[in-house]
Amino acid sequence: MSTALRERPAEAGAANGGVPARRAVIRWSWRMFRREWRQQTLVLALIVVALAATVVGAAVATNTPPPAGAGFGTAQDMATLPGGPHLAGQIAVLQQHVGRVDVIENQTVAIPGSISTYDLRAQDPHGAFGQPMLSLVSGHYPAGPDQVAVTAGVAATFKLRVGDWWHQGGKTRQVVGIVQNPESLLDAFALVAPGQVSAPSQVTVLFTAPPGKISAASLGSLRQYVQTRQDAVASNPLNPETIVLGLTTVGMLLIALVAVGGFTVLAQRRLRSLGMLGALGATDSNIRLVVRINGVLVGVVGALAGVVLGLAAWLAYRPRLESSAHHLIGVFQLPWIVIGPAMALAVVATYFAASRPARAITRIPIVAALSGRPAPPKQVHRSALPGVVLFVVAAALLSFSGKSNGNGGGALELVLGIVLLIVAIILLAPFCLVVLARLGRRAPIAIRLALRDLARYRARSGSALSAISLGVFIAALVCVLTAQRYGNVLDYAGPNLASNQIIVYTPGGGGGPGNGPGGSSSSGAASTPQAQAAVARNIAKGLGSGTVIELDQAGASLQHAAAGRSWSGPVYVATPQLLADFGVKASEVNPDADILTMRPGLSGLSQMQLVYGNDQGGGPGGGHGPQDVGSNSYPCPKGQCLANPVIQEVGALPAGTSAPNTVITEHAIHTLGLHVSASGWLIQAPHPPTAAQITDARLTAAASGMTIETKSSTPSSAEILNWATVFGIALALGILAMSVGLIRSETAGDLRTLTATGASSLTRRELAAGTAFALALGGAVLGTVAAYVAAIGYAWDNPLDGLSELSSVPTRQLLFIVVGMPVIAAVVGWLLAGREPSVISRQPLE
Repeated sequence: MSTALRERPAEAGAANGGVPARRAVIRWSWRMFRREWRQQTLVLALIVVALAATVVGAAVATNTPPPAGAGFGTAQDMATLPGGPHLAGQIAVLQQHVGRVDVIENQTVAIPGSISTYDLRAQDPHGAFGQPMLSLVSGHYPAGPDQVAVTAGVAATFKLRVGDWWHQGGKTRQVVGIVQNPESLLDAFALVAPGQVSAPSQVTVLFTAPPGKISAASLGSLRQYVQTRQDAVASNPLNPETIVLGLTTVGMLLIALVAVGGFTVLAQRRLRSLGMLGALGATDSNIRLVVRINGVLVGVVGALAGVVLGLAAWLAYRPRLESSAHHLIGVFQLPWIVIGPAMALAVVATYFAASRPARAITRIPIVAALSGRPAPPKQVHRSALPGVVLFVVAAALLSFSGKSNGNGGGALELVLGIVLLIVAIILLAPFCLVVLARLGRRAPIAIRLALRDLARYRARSGSALSAISLGVFIAALVCVLTAQRYGNVLDYAGPNLASNQIIVYTPGGGGGPGNGPGGSSSSGAASTPQAQAAVARNIAKGLGSGTVIELDQAGASLQHAAAGRSWSGPVYVATPQLLADFGVKASEVNPDADILTMRPGLSGLSQMQLVYGNDQGGGPGGGHGPQDVGSNSYPCPKGQCLANPVIQEVGALPAGTSAPNTVITEHAIHTLGLHVSASGWLIQAPHPPTAAQITDARLTAAASGMTIETKSSTPSSAEILNWATVFGIALALGILAMSVGLIRSETAGDLRTLTATGASSLTRRELAAGTAFALALGGAVLGTVAAYVAAIGYAWDNPLDGLSELSSVPTRQLLFIVVGMPVIAAVVGWLLAGREPSVISRQPLE
């Protein structure tokens, strides 16, 4: 008789191994990621760059505008009271109704010998609500009647330093510190102790009122001076955070489309390892988990590295942003509400990008996986109908959004239309590959093989084509909409002036957009046209220019009596001096012409009217606003309007929106009996003026009650079109560079066979060039078509920018995208494919 010890029977577990199996698979995935992270550098680099750009872009977009509720401190309410004998009583009434208050007194003081001013400010540095509006740079706050602290600007103007004695306003005070307003670094003031401002011109009272205590019934007439923080902070759904998050979402979608190919190739490289894992008993869900965990790890590592890189770039750029935004910005004053979702989007994008390869790898039998031979691609026949239907639905939604333009609606339809259009692009991309393969049946063998491989492996190449198409769609849409907007000859858009031009306006004249920031009026205004002209000549002399063109107006403007945008811009008088200075000869002007213009296409518009007298309604600046849709009667009353004036196009006139691009002839002036008066002077300097020259010109003009206008920052149509084209081509070529190698690596076996049968490096070059050309051409065509679907849908029933506005086609830019980009891609692919890949001579071992 013998005794034996029986083994304990294994406990039945979950069918897929349960938590222990998943934990083991996750650990194995982490080890594989650490070993093969170099093979995933492409996707990691994309995520790192995208997250870093999101951090910096969101921080700049949200911190550049003034802080929300600037001027309120920590209070929720603010009363701005004018100075006067009733000031003390008004403050007492406020304090009685709302409780604790923080009073800030300001007295405006003129700087001797200048038109600039500063504030003499009495504020408690430790007040209940105003502490965020005051900070100490050096020294200490004033504590007595003979002490003062000044801002850096005031100290530079009066050449003051801490410890100096300053004689101001009949009083002598010692400068004890340098202060600033963190919410506005441009705020120039001298801080004194509370109660030291004898005659305040304005008093700010900060408080947080209990509910119902600031109603008109409680405060009476004081309610008109009260403003709440909620009223000051405008609620706009399209705020910088929303825009940056939307752009990040599109960027992550592009990364996900590119990452599909990368994870597919990585899964093919791990085919033997995954097959061994399956042979050891791993279930399909375990194998799928390996690939998906790899995607999550790529997303997490890329997101963390991107945020760290973005923070480093932000810390380096923050001082420059403070200088340009003119307010202090905290080190970690970042829009975390954007950065957090952006990091989550990176992880989600890579997870879903790895999901398709994860599902595909489990369909390969274990024996085939152990042999290292990937399963042949299945022929999937998908209809293009869903994509076409989504195109139509997206166009309908965009049409409804365009119809609601200007009525406060249509935002939801606009977003849904763009989203459906992107989905349609993704659905139609594989179908485009099939079309390209069919069109290339009679092409040379290498090109035919390249197109066939794109169609066979369209699960991967389709995602690359979708990413290229999406990038081209953004660029082409910007080009089309820019050409549409800038092509409107009525509501003229673009830079206001050339870089070397300055307009000096009379105290009551002109009014082009942006009369020079900082322009102000003065009580010492030049009273006669001769004196005003002398001021303009003095400004021109300071700029080194002898060209001063008088700009006269006759109280006339143009009007378009039809639906759409209305006329905008001034209409000056075509004086002989103006025409001569711009090189327009008298013999070139039609004697019967009423209007001369450089706006192309204006002479061909019907229902144009030259209005004057009481019917113009637009002031000397010209025209009604762009929202006056079809509000003008045609024909207009005689004696106040000239229907169908004779308009002649003269290309020599300047193109700026504030420049004399459209002028009324002296023939029309005499015929209509109009009165002419000077409204400004156009100075053409030999070179663009410097910032110091612009400041001197502005001060000179302001001393006489006049204003100046210089070139604004509005870009020209050529700048927008060119940059959009460069962006689209660069983005598409970048995606191609990332995708072509991945796509060709899947056909390494075919390439090895071709080489064994005698194919040379020329064949490899043709394969790479054909693949790049086909993807670039398909993406360019699909993206451009989608852009025009969006533009046509939005303009279909748009009351401002209808279908006729799309007649301005950016032909040169679209040709660069549709023709130039595929050619560049083919040439680059040809040049970079000459070296024999190592995969041809040996099969890599896992």
